[in-house]
Amino acid sequence: MSVNGAAARRTGRERQTGWKNSAAVRWLLLLLFVLLLGAVLSPRLIPRTYNLELGGVSTRDIAAPRQWEDERATELAKEKAAESVEPKYSIVALRNEALVDQIVARIEQLNADEDVSFDNKVDIYRREIPARYDAFVDRFVADNRNSEVYNAGLLEEMARNVKEQRYTIPEETYYKLPLLSSKRLQAIRQVASETVRRLMAEQLADAETARAKVAEFINTSSLDDRTDREIAAELARFAIMPNRFYDQEATEKARAQARENTPPVVIKEGDIVVRKNQTITPEIYERLEGLGLLKSSTNIWPYFGLAVFALLSTLAIYSYLEHAGLPGSGSNLKYGNSQLLMLLMIFALNLLAMAIVALIQTSDTWYLGFLAPAALGPVLITLLLDLNLAIVSAIVFSAAGSVLFNAESGRIFDFTYGFVFLVISLAAAFAVHKAGQRTTLLKAGALASLFGTAAVLAVISFGELPPRAEIVYAAACAFAGGLLTVVLVIGLMPFFELSFGILSALKLIELSNPNHPLLRKLLTETPGTYHHSVMVGNLAEAAAEAIGANGLLCRVGSFYHDIGKTKRPAYFIENQNHMENPHDSIDPKLSRSIIIAHARDGAEMLKAHNIPKPIRDIAEQHHGTTLLKYFYHKALKQAQEAGVEPDFTEEDFRYPGPKAQSKEAAIVGIADSVEAAVRSLRNPTIEQIESMINKIIKDKLDDNQFNECDLTLKELDKIAQTLKETIVGFFHSRIEYPEDVKPKEKA
Repeated sequence: MSVNGAAARRTGRERQTGWKNSAAVRWLLLLLFVLLLGAVLSPRLIPRTYNLELGGVSTRDIAAPRQWEDERATELAKEKAAESVEPKYSIVALRNEALVDQIVARIEQLNADEDVSFDNKVDIYRREIPARYDAFVDRFVADNRNSEVYNAGLLEEMARNVKEQRYTIPEETYYKLPLLSSKRLQAIRQVASETVRRLMAEQLADAETARAKVAEFINTSSLDDRTDREIAAELARFAIMPNRFYDQEATEKARAQARENTPPVVIKEGDIVVRKNQTITPEIYERLEGLGLLKSSTNIWPYFGLAVFALLSTLAIYSYLEHAGLPGSGSNLKYGNSQLLMLLMIFALNLLAMAIVALIQTSDTWYLGFLAPAALGPVLITLLLDLNLAIVSAIVFSAAGSVLFNAESGRIFDFTYGFVFLVISLAAAFAVHKAGQRTTLLKAGALASLFGTAAVLAVISFGELPPRAEIVYAAACAFAGGLLTVVLVIGLMPFFELSFGILSALKLIELSNPNHPLLRKLLTETPGTYHHSVMVGNLAEAAAEAIGANGLLCRVGSFYHDIGKTKRPAYFIENQNHMENPHDSIDPKLSRSIIIAHARDGAEMLKAHNIPKPIRDIAEQHHGTTLLKYFYHKALKQAQEAGVEPDFTEEDFRYPGPKAQSKEAAIVGIADSVEAAVRSLRNPTIEQIESMINKIIKDKLDDNQFNECDLTLKELDKIAQTLKETIVGFFHSRIEYPEDVKPKEKA
């Protein structure tokens, strides 16, 4: 067992057993979520009890709940249940291969007729083939109109959809059809029919998805002639139709069933049980006692409701986190206890800020509730964690705001505030998503302010309008709330970035600034390495985004991955302009030490400049434990020429690692090798580039360089394809394309 391997495995065990991945810590943090929500919302949700005595006088109006069925709300719930029913789709078996047979039969018949000229045949095909498509569909509808399998609405939807998605055969294809012999036509028919049958075996709402696969099937068929393959492909694309259609009749039946299954809506409405200065009679006293409004009576249901509300809110957050990747879940690990702790702190700050504003709100100053920085949490979560998690959290914050800022008695939730907070939160979160610079936060604040003002004016417009002055105050508070959110975010972002080692998009953009001291050093001292790093960044970013990894991290990590070369720039080939290669005159073992050292030196330099760990990891891991083949074989050759046994092994000429621990580090390593390899080619062809990329990835895969990151084979294929396309775009003017061989034209 090598030292590097043992260290890597020990590091892996530490990652698995640390507190950041501990199940006990995770459940403790989730419990704190429940307690936090309960503590903040309990003053609003737990009914107040009053110290009243029989015969005494009430000092305030006291409302009591009364239950009844709200017929209008019940009807709305039924309609909502009906609307929530997913549209129903049905499959219609069209047997499209029959259309291919019909078209080929007609072509064979017409081609055999020598009395019809070539141009006339082309005109006939141009008219008849599209017409046969419509006739085929119309005949199917007519044959099945009285069928019990398909209803009339489904057939009508099918005919409309199929005709809308009809494929247009290229004009040049019609000129090739008259030249086909009967034997060639039969071979084309067989391949095209089989292709249509196989592709139409799937459920297709969009025919283009199947048509895109036609070329793959045709190219692997028995057809050898290029023209035959092209015609077979065009006929197959033409015959492929969608077979999955919206079924209105089935959808309406499902919606009717949903309406019938919707239970009645039972709600509570507050009635005044006792008014201010009213004497407490026995009747009133019994009513207060039954409703649990007296100190002497105990009612656990409000506590139960609050606990369930807090649990459900926490469950919504936990469900998303587990889906996205909590330790121990089936998903790729994305959120550990460190992120969960940070999320808890963000929730605490946001709820605390809302609760403070709620303290100054009264029924007379209801508009002050819109001053709350409700978008603080969603914006921080978007910048530091994830946009989707921010959307889930925005819903929870909106529900909490509906409780905290409910200024009217007799209601638990005031969704006027909930709606406004949700609009502000979503507007701000989407505005800062993939933010490129700190000034984006100011733009997001302005956008949130404008959306918040519009939402306030919208909800106030319903019902009885308040005084004009209060409308202005409400709009002004909503506008100020958005700006207050940005101020708090700007102040809190450095705290979270420093405390939790977060590498946000904003931080990455700052690090990519060419004026950064390390990048200036790279540019001035090693211009060849700088150019190489920029090219690697472009390749790595494209490849990362193709598989859903962090493209920006790959780009910035690439900028810094070879910073260690600045210690000995002349020993790296990209910096050896018009000078001899110093490796030609030194021992290969010394060359090995110099080359290998640049990864370790780079990580140390980055650490000395307080560059975040994910970028340091890329610099340290992008070569993994790969072998320096050139110097290893050079050393073997020297030992062979000297007639001595080598005093070294292959392990001595490998990088010390560690291997790539993340997708991003692995992608940068691949892009680094690919860029260097392709740059060494002179006038490369697309085939050479593709072969080079596949060989590099296969060599790394065979060398077990991806064993400690979670790259899949499918993702490696996507990376290879993306790198090829990107490199072709970079070097398009230098790539040699094979010449098109034009077939001889008939006299």
